[in-house]
Formats: sequence, C-alpha cells, structure tokens
Amino acid sequence: MSASENAPTPSEYISHHLGHLNNANQQQTALVDMSYINYDTIIWSVFCGLTAIILMYMASRKATSGVPGRFQCAIEMIVEMVNDQAKSIVHGNVSFIAPMALTVFMWVSLMNAMDFLPVDLFSVWLFPALGIDTHTYHRVVPTADLNGTLGISVGVFALMMFYSVKIKGAGGFIKELCTAPFGPMMLPFNIALNLVEYAAKTFSLGMRLFGNMFAGELLFLLIALLGAYSHFGGVGQIIAGSIWAIFHILIVFLQAFIFMMLTLVYMGQAHEAH
Repeated sequence: MSASENAPTPSEYISHHLGHLNNANQQQTALVDMSYINYDTIIWSVFCGLTAIILMYMASRKATSGVPGRFQCAIEMIVEMVNDQAKSIVHGNVSFIAPMALTVFMWVSLMNAMDFLPVDLFSVWLFPALGIDTHTYHRVVPTADLNGTLGISVGVFALMMFYSVKIKGAGGFIKELCTAPFGPMMLPFNIALNLVEYAAKTFSLGMRLFGNMFAGELLFLLIALLGAYSHFGGVGQIIAGSIWAIFHILIVFLQAFIFMMLTLVYMGQAHEAH
C-alpha cells in the first residue's frame, strides 16, 4: 500500500491535530465531563508559566540605572503599561493587582504564542524521532482548550469575589448582592440578576480567549493542508502560513491584552459599590 493511500483525509488530519493527550486515551465527546484531564494543556500551561517567571527574573537581575538593553526596555515598557492601566481602572491599592495583571498578560501571551509552532512539529517530526506513536494526540496551545481558558477565568472570578468581600466586608457584599440594582423591594430579582452577571463575566472571559485562539489554530491547520492537497504545494503553504503568522502576532498579544484589561475591569468593579 502506497504512502498516499495511508495518508489521512483532511477531516482526519484536522480531527487528529485537535485531539488532546488525556487520561482516558480517547477524545471527550460530551460537552461537560469532569473525568477527563488534558495532560497537554496542563504541561504547556505550566511550561509557559515557568517561562514567564524566568523572563521576569532575568529582567530584574539585569536591571540597571544606566542605559538599559533591548530586553530590559521591552520588559519595562510592559510593566509600565500594565501598571498605568491598573492605576487608571482600579481605584484603590494596586500593589497586588498590578503584578497579578502583569502575570496574566505575560502568561496568556506566552500560551497564545505557542500557536506559532509548526502544526506538524510533534506528530510528524518530534514523535517519530523519539519513537513515540505518531497517532498520539497532542495539542500545544493551552488557550485553544476551553478547559484552560475557563480555568483561568474561574481564577479571576475567585479573586473578584475575594476583593469584593475584602473591600466591602461580608455584610456589604451580601447587601449589594441583595439590593443592587433595583433596590431592597426587588430582592429575588437582584440576586438572580447578579448571579447571572457573575456567570456571564466568567464564561465570556474564558470563551472569548478560547474562540479566538481556536480559530487561529484551525486556520493554521487549514493552511497546512495546502501543501498536501493543493496545486501550489509547499510554496503556497509557506506563503499563506507566513502571511497568517504575521497577522496572528497581533491577535496573540491583543487577546492577552484584552484578557488582562477585562481582569482589571472586574477587579475595579470589585472595589466599587453600586
């Protein structure tokens, strides 16, 4: 049997690249199934987090009062940008919130940037070199996994609840939950509306990042198919892939910036009373 006969169809190619390395050795079919653990999302999320820590540590060690290098300038620009945004949005002490926002921006940026790795890096090149079955599922972009983005947004929600109680007190938080925005006479409607608002903030924060990164990853896969199934061959794949990668740079950092800004907005709302 020839190699072309063994080659996957376009739908099989895309389905394989969108599969996760998980504890069940099969892909999740239900929308919600807490028994699945996507190992690849966890591994690459931790990797990007550690990379962000190392980068910030290197920048702090190389910080100088003299003429800074390009790396120090880049980090200082990011730090100043995040700090300015935190001060303009959160009306209160930002000694913890600004570093938290910086962590979110750096972490999400690096996870998004994993999308620049070649789509066939693992299944076609790395796995065969390591003697790993090429049919092994593996996804390298943590933010293209809804579990990853919702996990981060749930963490932001937990911080929002913490600061709401810390700033307003338990009594003030419960009072606001029960009386805003319609007044004490509409208590059931107030509670229902606030709960819906909290849920909408959490899900929209995670879904927005997931949707944009999943679309970007899928487009890279479609471009990769050009080399195998079009008359343009590898040249068309390289040209189209390069054009999309250049445009995707904007999406990668823009989505990280939007995620950070929404996090700051939610933290700012936690500091304010209706």
